[in-house]
Amino acid sequence: MGYSVLVTDDEENIRKLIRKYAEFEGHTVTEAATGMEAVSLARAGGFDVIILDVMLPELDGFSACREIRKTSDTPIIMLSARGEEYDRLSGFGFGADDYVVKPFSPKELMSRIDAIMRRVGRRADPAAAPAPAVLPAHDEYVSGGLRVDFTGRLVWIDGVRADLSPKEYELLFYLVKNRNIALTREKLITEVWGYDFFGDDRTLDTHVKLLRRSLGKYSAHIVTLRGVGYRFESDH
Repeated sequence: MGYSVLVTDDEENIRKLIRKYAEFEGHTVTEAATGMEAVSLARAGGFDVIILDVMLPELDGFSACREIRKTSDTPIIMLSARGEEYDRLSGFGFGADDYVVKPFSPKELMSRIDAIMRRVGRRADPAAAPAPAVLPAHDEYVSGGLRVDFTGRLVWIDGVRADLSPKEYELLFYLVKNRNIALTREKLITEVWGYDFFGDDRTLDTHVKLLRRSLGKYSAHIVTLRGVGYRFESDH
């Protein structure tokens, strides 16, 4: 059993190419040609993963991603002909989970879909995943005005709830749970993105930059270890 995929691109040839490979992998595909159409379909629900081109008519991919994130946490993969850091920052900042630069290999895109679904804990057969027997105990970290609620998946800064992207939450949670430990770039990428991550170090750096921006004055907790990676410094 495959995944339900929403493919959004204004170029019909690209949509058809992705559909061909996705259906070969056993996935079902719905096509959208505009950003508005993608948002409307996403709001109706039912998709396991959404593929969004950046350059879309009516509503660009970044804006469509932002609108979808208001009501859905469905994994989103952005497609773009540009790979500059600004584009990555924009995509991840609006809540995208992955970023693929055109031209891309359809086989690689299919592998990214599988990888991203494994990272969010969804399988092709969701019924195969057993339900937890008991609810986890409430777990949180507090340091001054910074409160990280692992159980509720919430972050508070001086009493104000922070609005983080899904990947920012995952990165912060992993850093805090391994506080005062030097974490290599490879370790962070493996643990937060997955061992089969197809991106590069710039993805990690971009998310650290976004996370620091979200943490404001508490961004100093995240220390860059030149040539190594990062460490979350805490007094406890």
